[in-house]
Amino acid sequence: MRLYTQLIETLAHYPRERIPERVVHAKAAGAWGEFECTKDITDWCSAALFSKVGKKTEVLARISTVAGERGSSDTLRDIRGFAVKFKTDEGNYDIVGNDLPVFFIRDPIKFPSLNRSHKRHPRSGVADGSMFWDFHNKNQEGVHCLMQLFGPRGVPKSLRNVNAFGNHTFKFGKPEDGTFRYVKIHFKPVDGIKTLTEEEAVRLAGEEPDYHIKDMYNAIESGDYPQWKMMLQVMTPKEAETFRYNIFDITKVWPHAEFPLQEVGIMTLNRNADNYFAEIEQAAFSPSTLIPGIAPSADLMLHARMFSYPDAARYRIGPNYQQLPCNAAKNVYSPYQRDGPMRVDGNYGSDPDYVRSSFRTIRSGPADVAHSEWVGKVQAYSSDVEPIDWEQPRTLWKLFKKNGEDEVFIHNLSGHVNKALPEVQKETVKMFAKVDEEIGKRLEAALSKLGEHVDHKQAPPSQRVLAEHRR
Repeated sequence: MRLYTQLIETLAHYPRERIPERVVHAKAAGAWGEFECTKDITDWCSAALFSKVGKKTEVLARISTVAGERGSSDTLRDIRGFAVKFKTDEGNYDIVGNDLPVFFIRDPIKFPSLNRSHKRHPRSGVADGSMFWDFHNKNQEGVHCLMQLFGPRGVPKSLRNVNAFGNHTFKFGKPEDGTFRYVKIHFKPVDGIKTLTEEEAVRLAGEEPDYHIKDMYNAIESGDYPQWKMMLQVMTPKEAETFRYNIFDITKVWPHAEFPLQEVGIMTLNRNADNYFAEIEQAAFSPSTLIPGIAPSADLMLHARMFSYPDAARYRIGPNYQQLPCNAAKNVYSPYQRDGPMRVDGNYGSDPDYVRSSFRTIRSGPADVAHSEWVGKVQAYSSDVEPIDWEQPRTLWKLFKKNGEDEVFIHNLSGHVNKALPEVQKETVKMFAKVDEEIGKRLEAALSKLGEHVDHKQAPPSQRVLAEHRR
């Protein structure tokens, strides 16, 4: 009977060993390390990790692809997620960014549609070029991000060479005097930005689909620790009032010439996880995980992510996911979160669990950063694309040409657009022609040359389905 019970327990546990895969950012490398503050910014920011030069803070980092599932290839052309959890003296602080400085959308209601268009067609179950480009043809605010993705930096040589960004605009300040500044976050790889060509990436996708994860794991095991310099762009509230771009628009960057990068620290990843599932797969990051001295701005995309990320973690891992060792903060007190399945930390004992208790005062945390009176308008982003939205993509194209990278861009772009139906390709050509007529002409010529070797009558089922829907 004892053996029979063990059999039942073993078999019953086995199909429950998996937790739901992340909808995006499913496949990743992860590691532990430390952040060391290298610059004194205490005159304008009181966040614990910047409290003094030389201060070290434990970190957990996770670098991921976005569209692919856990079994996909590492070197596919895709955005890379770059998430870091700082275990500070005042609680956890998460930076959840990407390896590109801008994003495809600025209206958060488009998030699910964007991600679906980059994934699998609901009928065929395979990735679909027509679906991908049809979405972007109809949502052209993402052209800047598309140019970054299909440019020479679209596929990193190693995750150790990823150039990362916090993407959103944040507020760094001092709760004690109510002052703050707007900040953009950057992580610059100490080993430099190195990339793969399209041909190298495709070859490795077939030969070694786990190339990036193995590379980072082996580097850390051998003592070749990857490092990034954390750098900030800083803007005063007064400067924000007259800045020509909406500082909360995630499809645009702040020019470095006007807001130069300031190094504030260096992050070193120096320890692999002992158990990938326990420490990396169960790790949960959210831009809502903040500490006193750092707060969100009025960016609607940021606010949407502040809800969506912890909500996904509650579904994927459970309502008490923050108690897991990989997610647990060094110091935390939040009795408003009580009970629930798998509560393992004592549940705050007999402490009262209601707002404004007379028996224990609780700090508000990030809300301590001053709330400013914004001079401009904060409103729901529409899908309208205005002339100003083409300025930065146009500047990037000029930079490609100056650096001799225009051929690479057209090569990468045409190879992917060529997977779409002809009528979708035509609309994509029109979109890029709005950036510069030369792009449209060169893309059209490249597609025509590639099309000589493709019979679109033999398009995949998913493309034929899309064409039938249009008719």
